[in-house]
Amino acid sequence: MNKTLQEGVALATELKELLAGQTPNCEVVIGVPFIHLATVAGMVEGSAIQVAAQNCANKESGAYTGEVSASMVKSTGATHVILGHSERREYYGETSAILNEKVALAFANGLTPIYCCGEALEVRNANTQNEFVKTQLEETIFNLSAEDFSKLAIAYEPIWAIGTGVTASTEQAQEMLAFIRSLIAARYGAEMAENTSILYGGSCNAKNAPELFAQPDIDGGLIGGASLKAADFKAIIDAF
Repeated sequence: MNKTLQEGVALATELKELLAGQTPNCEVVIGVPFIHLATVAGMVEGSAIQVAAQNCANKESGAYTGEVSASMVKSTGATHVILGHSERREYYGETSAILNEKVALAFANGLTPIYCCGEALEVRNANTQNEFVKTQLEETIFNLSAEDFSKLAIAYEPIWAIGTGVTASTEQAQEMLAFIRSLIAARYGAEMAENTSILYGGSCNAKNAPELFAQPDIDGGLIGGASLKAADFKAIIDAF
């Protein structure tokens, strides 16, 4: 929840100008607040930048005042939607059942889910993070058909490293993403595992991005505070 509409447009405009004439080595998706979606999506059309909503409702339409449906998100020109972020789970009580509904509606409306998973500090301290993340995946996206699963991206975010300035070590990040990839292979096969984009989210910044992205199982980043300055975000994009 950052940036007014005017500030968000200015940030997206600056990023678009920084990327002009360049073909990034990665997909560039900016996850903007709902009120920014239509304006920013129209503004970056034809550029290397795609647009994601940060959430969508688990209902198709109807008397759900204040909610924004997947079809509404799609109508703005957005292509992606972030689902299951730890803040949505922690602050707004999003359960696996709710997230299953959201994922289904995202696919029904042609959106690409960026599906978040990850553990809190007490889980990490108990050394049960693998079991925790496995359960998160099994209760939600591992219910999908192979066809649908092939269309999403997964973002692992250690909750203890979000906005804290504490980053999971490169070894910790690589270890968990390799574990997630092994779970995908067991469920959907080696080819699917190889082709699934698995992102790391957790205080990723311009300084540590090159080392993180050099790891064999880290396919990208879910960038938080470091995306709020266009030059910093551009440096992360250039780290690929």
